[in-house]
Parts: sequence; C-alpha cells; structure tokens
Amino acid sequence: MQTTILWPMLCLIGWTLLVLLLIPYRRFKTGFRGQVTLADFHCGESENVPYYVALPNRVFMNLLEVPVLFYALCLMVFVTGKTDTPFIALAWIYFLLRVVHSVIYLTYNHVIHRFFVFAISNLIIAATWIRLILVLSR
Repeated sequence: MQTTILWPMLCLIGWTLLVLLLIPYRRFKTGFRGQVTLADFHCGESENVPYYVALPNRVFMNLLEVPVLFYALCLMVFVTGKTDTPFIALAWIYFLLRVVHSVIYLTYNHVIHRFFVFAISNLIIAATWIRLILVLSR
C-alpha cells in the first residue's frame, strides 16, 4: 500500500507532460499557417500570438505552481510511511480536480467554473497538509 500514494503524483506528472506537448503542437501548427513567426516567441509570446496558442503555456505554468505542494506532500507521506486510504483518496481527488481545471481552461474556459475547481483543489491540498501535520504529530 505504501507506494500507492505515488500513483496520483505520477499521473499528474503525466498529465503535465501531455499539456507540455500541446505547446509546440499549437505553436508549430499556427506557424505553418503563417499566423506567427519565430520573432513572436523571441521573449516569450508577443501580442501577435493568438489566444488559443498562448493558452497551453499558461495551463502548463499553472500545473507547475500549486502542484509542487502536492508532489512534496505525496513524497512526505511516502517517506514517513503514513500512506493510508484517506491520503490516497485525497491525492486522487486532487489529481482529478487538476485535470478538470486544465480541461476547462483548454476548452470552453468559463472563468467561474475554472475558479471553482481551482479553489476546491486548493482546499483539498490544504486539508491534506493539515491531515499530514496531525498524523505526524501523534
């Protein structure tokens, strides 16, 4: 059971890498259509880069921000030998919420829906950290 806590973490890493692959796919596709040039990416993304091309980069960056706390948490649960069903369930819920957040962002991008999922995922990660602190303090 101990290594089970690593699977949601590995799945989120896999999801992050899939989103990373979307960045060059959209950039090259748009470049081949002549809608952008190399100069548009000289210092990041210029104002000429269409929204749908810039969006995967923003989603990718988002997957590198708060999830760092998730990775650290999963590794701490693993290293301390505290893996149990609640930690595993919370980790899978967090992973699923991050995927849903990304899918909303990359598709219809409704800000309220996106924010709601983002907020719940942040509450989950905070609650899981609190639980780890309580478990370790016993």
